[in-house]
Amino acid sequence: MLNSREAELLAVYGRRRVGKTFLIRNVFEQQLVFEFSGMHHTTIDQQLQNFAIQLSKSSGAKLAKPEGWIEAFEMFTNYLTPIIKRKKKVIFIDEFPWIHTLRSGFLPAFENFWNVWASKQKNLVVVICGSAAAWMIQKVINNKGGLHNRVTKKMLLLPFTLGETELFLKERKVNLDRYQLIQLYMVMGGVPQYLKEVEVGESANQVINRIAFTKNGFLHNEFNNLFKSLFNDSINHTKIIKELGKKGAGLSRNEIIKDCSFSSGGGVTQLLEELTASGFITPFIPFGKNAKDSIYQLTDEFSYFYVKFIENQKFYGDGTWEKFSMGASWKIWSGFAFERICKKHLVQLKKEIGIENVHTEVSMWNYKGLKGADGAQIDLIIDRSDHCINICEMKFSSAPFIINKAYSNELKNKLDLFRNKTNSRKTFFLTMISTFGVANNEYKTGLVQRDLTMDFLFVK
Repeated sequence: MLNSREAELLAVYGRRRVGKTFLIRNVFEQQLVFEFSGMHHTTIDQQLQNFAIQLSKSSGAKLAKPEGWIEAFEMFTNYLTPIIKRKKKVIFIDEFPWIHTLRSGFLPAFENFWNVWASKQKNLVVVICGSAAAWMIQKVINNKGGLHNRVTKKMLLLPFTLGETELFLKERKVNLDRYQLIQLYMVMGGVPQYLKEVEVGESANQVINRIAFTKNGFLHNEFNNLFKSLFNDSINHTKIIKELGKKGAGLSRNEIIKDCSFSSGGGVTQLLEELTASGFITPFIPFGKNAKDSIYQLTDEFSYFYVKFIENQKFYGDGTWEKFSMGASWKIWSGFAFERICKKHLVQLKKEIGIENVHTEVSMWNYKGLKGADGAQIDLIIDRSDHCINICEMKFSSAPFIINKAYSNELKNKLDLFRNKTNSRKTFFLTMISTFGVANNEYKTGLVQRDLTMDFLFVK
């Protein structure tokens, strides 16, 4: 954009604490001539006063509070005009959704500012940013009014992958083995602001106990603050999050409506779209089905951890997490959490299998047996255009995973049921994904075609 010969309007969005502001400030450090951030739950007068203060600091002149946003952008235009005559300059409006309060007139005024003046300035880059990803998509990127097709660049900033998390922590002199890094990732995902809480010399258990199970811990009150900052009315959003947090396998739209006691209608569709756009939930289409049959899973690591272990926790302090991590509930939960991490790293998985250039469709499959007959569930299916299917089983364990006779029979039953019920004629490759690989024994031989350890998840 700095090398562009025309005006640029960049929309940056992504969940809270992912590093959007940090990225923008650092990339445009030399060109940034004005920065303004919206304030949460404040009046239009307070927003305008804040704007006047920031513009006064940038211009060096004492400016009075404008009467409204049209006047504010006129003041802004007067300030920018001489500055951008010779060199490319950047202005940055942060927390953009917070400024557009009810009857504020901010968005129409911004549309007018861009369409009438800013879009004609070849030396101007306007960056708008917001953590309310759904709002940014609906009101800015997919705007039907004055901003329709006006955004020249857009960027969804995602949390770090496991590989990026490893690099980030090493840069901060934190050296943990990959098994412990995955445990941390299960709790906080790749959110940089959370990862900054990891201190040198601590084990994963020590970190989790300190930031989640002490009253002053960084994550202790994060959940409610997180959703209140993203959605004006977050009650129904958190209802969905909490219900999905209880169901490891996920829920259909109708099941969400039932479990949350919602009335069916477009309101639920919007809630699901907003949570999906903000990166908290992910819809997965079952094998052979279409989008209306999607199963929604809670894929934000911190939210999934919070619902299970923090929300109703009565006791805090030293040793709390160590106690949890030795229990059966942790073992079951960590299995589901590991599955979610594997699904988030499909690029790395396809590369490890050697099919990064093969067209694939990713899905899940569930069959409920009738009248006591065996059922089966497959959590990750990679359907390939080269007439093959990778059926993936994911296991989180502290040592090489052992396939015994009972589990071997379960796997064979899954493969047989899947082939019979789907009538697929493709070649099946049973792909085991585990932390330390699968132990060699008679039950692995001839059954497992690909045996992957956690290391591929860390590929950059």
